[in-house]
Amino acid sequence: MEIRPIHTEADYKTTLKEISVLMESDPDLGTPEGDRLDILATLVQAYEAKHMPIIAPDPVEAIKFRMDQSGLSIKDLEPMIGKSNRVYEILNRKRPLTLAMIRKLHHSLGIPADVLIAETAAG
Repeated sequence: MEIRPIHTEADYKTTLKEISVLMESDPDLGTPEGDRLDILATLVQAYEAKHMPIIAPDPVEAIKFRMDQSGLSIKDLEPMIGKSNRVYEILNRKRPLTLAMIRKLHHSLGIPADVLIAETAAG
């Protein structure tokens, strides 16, 4: 069982193809194929963490995403942010979120607090 580190995009794609083939055969844990699948998946995770990091969303984009995901309107955000003009100011990046708004958005919408306290991208 020769397994090598993933150094290049070509190595990465080749490993993904091999993982796909192994997954189709659904090997049992503890078998040589199952062990190979486990090791290759670990290598892919390490490569992706290093070369394709997931960047946390901007707070305003996180709010907009949750609104879209949950079918929420500006009116639905008023209990958490304030009157509609304040909601529009937040969503248009004219005003920053306050600590009270962050707490309410976190508790009401389940948006992670660390996402809400991050710097807002320039609009």
